[in-house]
Amino acid sequence: MSKITSVRGMNDLPPEEVRVWTIAEETIKNVFNSYGYEEIRFPIVEKTELFTRSNESADIVTKEMYTFDDKGGDSISLRPEGTAGCVRAAIDNDLVRIDCPRLWYQGPMFRYERPQKGRSRQFQQSSAEAFGIRSAEIDAELIILSSRIWKELGVISNLNLQINNIGDEETRQSYAKSLQNYFKKYERDLDEDSLRKLSENPLRILDSKSESIQGLLKKAPDISEFISKESKDEFSELMSILEDAGIKFSINTKLVRGLDYYNQTVYEWKSDLLGAQDTICGGGRYDNLVEELGGKPCPATGFSIGMERLILLMKETLELDIDNKNIDLFFVCLSKESIQKAIMYSESLREKISKIGIRINMGLEGAGSQFKKADKSRAMFALILGDEELKNDTISLKDLRSKSDQETLSYDDLEKRINKTYK
Repeated sequence: MSKITSVRGMNDLPPEEVRVWTIAEETIKNVFNSYGYEEIRFPIVEKTELFTRSNESADIVTKEMYTFDDKGGDSISLRPEGTAGCVRAAIDNDLVRIDCPRLWYQGPMFRYERPQKGRSRQFQQSSAEAFGIRSAEIDAELIILSSRIWKELGVISNLNLQINNIGDEETRQSYAKSLQNYFKKYERDLDEDSLRKLSENPLRILDSKSESIQGLLKKAPDISEFISKESKDEFSELMSILEDAGIKFSINTKLVRGLDYYNQTVYEWKSDLLGAQDTICGGGRYDNLVEELGGKPCPATGFSIGMERLILLMKETLELDIDNKNIDLFFVCLSKESIQKAIMYSESLREKISKIGIRINMGLEGAGSQFKKADKSRAMFALILGDEELKNDTISLKDLRSKSDQETLSYDDLEKRINKTYK
């Protein structure tokens, strides 16, 4: 049989890579919890209509979703983003009606797009969503929360925040007509994708990656000309809170985000160190989505972190300590009998000392080879079981992190020594 490789764009994470991810994931989790956000989990497979009804012109719907019919004939999709699934779960579990929940989640998303640095077909996001609060304060809290994550990870100096206000439905309709009128004289210069966006949702053309389109947009109407006084006042309040919190930002009037359900405040955290895929985190308000998905009217706002890009930034800018710290003791075993004895000793130690990491070498290599493995494992101690130790019912202990002499101990003395070190 020929070698089976992974699906294109679906990447493995070997142990050393996982250690970097664990640093990021645990930090993000701790920050979410410190702000009083609660974890929610929901399926990676949802009914296709969950994503299509609110994003009919978004790229993820028109060309990127993994969609198929199940055996019952229903159209289902791998989730391309998390917000819609979180909203659906919040409605189904009656969270929105009972309270104003603030939720977080981590997990895989799926989009069929060309794999490149920082962009995979299966990718991970860490996200926060807040429901039931319609004010600048909750948007500010989420932005400040995300800033706290960057500080805790040590990458804040390599990120810059861009914010914008895209107004309410009336604002966007007026602005959309203005964009359509502006681009009429440039129709011959537009590709098929841009023409589609202009027809279906003109604001999506602001998010174009085409240099020629971005050039044309420099003289296009600005959305700020169409924003209502109420939206402007709310945006000013947000900026004032961010300034008081010491959060630096710039206003990008072309920032719209890639999903059609956004309104009012939107924002992105970007880095200059990642090339074209420079957005680490993006979010904003989606005040109509809960009602669109069958719930009662409920304002909402949130953000998502692209974990692959965050990991790239961490590797680019930080000196990461990713040694394996899970192993404390390494048993060097020189016979089958010593392996069996080590298994019994290990279980006895685990019973008495929680969270201790023990690895037993079971390959019966020479002592020198096993000691190299013990050192590579980053264990503190090597525990040696050879013929003499088995005969005398003892264990030899070698401190791998110092030049002290090897000691021979009874099991009871070993247990006391280990207990004193790790309790």
